[in-house]
Amino acid sequence: MRLFRLAKIITVGLRFGLDQMVLEADSSGRLGRLWHVVFFWRHPTAPRGERLRQALESLGPIFVKFGQMLSTRRDLLPPDLADELAMLQDRVPPFPTEQALKLLQDFYGKPVDEVFVDFERTPVASASVAQVHFARLPDGTEVAVKILRPGIEPVIAHDLALLDTAATLLEKLWPEARRLKPREVVAEFSKYLHDELDLMREASNCSQLRRNFTNSRLLQVPEVYWDWCGKSVMVMERMRGVPISQLDALRAQGTDLKALSRAGVEIFFTQVFRDGFFHADMHPGNIFVHADGRYIALDFGIVGTLNEEDKSYLAQNFLGFFKRDYNRVARAHIEAGWVPAHTRVDEFESAIRAVCEPIFDRPLKDISFGKTLLRLFQTARRFEMEVQPQLVLLQKTLLNIEGLGRQLDPDLDLWKTAKPFLERWMDEQMGWRGLLRNLKDEAPSWAGTLPQIPRLVHRVLDSTAHRHEVQSGELERLASAQRTQARALWVVGLLLATLVGLELYRIFG
Repeated sequence: MRLFRLAKIITVGLRFGLDQMVLEADSSGRLGRLWHVVFFWRHPTAPRGERLRQALESLGPIFVKFGQMLSTRRDLLPPDLADELAMLQDRVPPFPTEQALKLLQDFYGKPVDEVFVDFERTPVASASVAQVHFARLPDGTEVAVKILRPGIEPVIAHDLALLDTAATLLEKLWPEARRLKPREVVAEFSKYLHDELDLMREASNCSQLRRNFTNSRLLQVPEVYWDWCGKSVMVMERMRGVPISQLDALRAQGTDLKALSRAGVEIFFTQVFRDGFFHADMHPGNIFVHADGRYIALDFGIVGTLNEEDKSYLAQNFLGFFKRDYNRVARAHIEAGWVPAHTRVDEFESAIRAVCEPIFDRPLKDISFGKTLLRLFQTARRFEMEVQPQLVLLQKTLLNIEGLGRQLDPDLDLWKTAKPFLERWMDEQMGWRGLLRNLKDEAPSWAGTLPQIPRLVHRVLDSTAHRHEVQSGELERLASAQRTQARALWVVGLLLATLVGLELYRIFG
């Protein structure tokens, strides 16, 4: 079976001329000329990025999703390929309704119509690993039911194995591929994909994000109905809104697009710096807008997390960029250990300045963050920096924010919108407000610990005294052993001297 699948991949690759991308790495051109003789009837005219996108679409939903993920790795991928792959969309045909009904019946142990008072047979959305149907719970609550594609797990395992084999061959046959690290990319894709196969994980991500934005004026997140959820089924509140890509419909409902664009930036920075937990799949298909102007987030299969060190590092970098303090940015990289300690700060600072300085004082419509990020990562690689896994998702989300910003308000100044938020966050973290908040957070544990301090101090002193007695005893035993050893050595020395004297007396009379 795997051989047939591999044969299909090779056939599709040849049909779309993907072999030309490998032949381009042959500087001599001899292999290319021989190849053209063998395949003399092929003359691909479309750009290589377009041909790669079409090939992935022909190979099916898993390869489409792989292309989507690959488009975010602009630190590894040439810009023309990344731009084309970013156009891939999850327009995947739905699986038959009969299969969905059978899966739900197996999961709940009874027919669907006994679980829901109404279940729409026609799916409203279909993606690589799941599809969604609208329904109503017994109490009348309108819900969206997300169902994992039946039999998707062995298909994914099979295709991932083929992708890994292809990546290994690519590394051996194409010298340039070693820089692109295809096997690492496949491993990263495998991790994200397996996370998406567990809908309970997605439900918990949704629930966490909803809790983070309770009563928010910016973002709505659906409620999860846990009693109806499982690994292959997720039931959540039905959300009503306009897809963010439908600008005319948004204007018709009276949405302020400029305010919406600024709110998107604030939501992103709130998730990253306040919560350290952010929606990492914010492409237009997953974002709707409510009639009251709030964002509606959907599809929580991929989220990113950041610890306090990551947030502090990012805040210092962003503020350094905003203030054009490139020395601060360079030092933040070195202090975080993301570039070697032997890196010269002045050289790294100069390289960062060359990338960032040209983009300031320009509106968003004149800035390509994709190209800027690409140049930054290329610069960092020159200084032996390894891109951190948690920042790959952040990069992807920033690119999605860029796309939304261009769509809603081409004149949005991301720097001016984000700078006050970051300065306020830094003040709250490192100023007197941060100190008071930390004291407040620690107070409950102190309340339980303070009464124990006398007993703990006594225990430490008692333990110290006991250790001192033990140590004194050990020292005394060592001293006694040393005295005994010295006496024995003295006796042995005396005996040796006597024997030597007797021997001399015998020889010399």
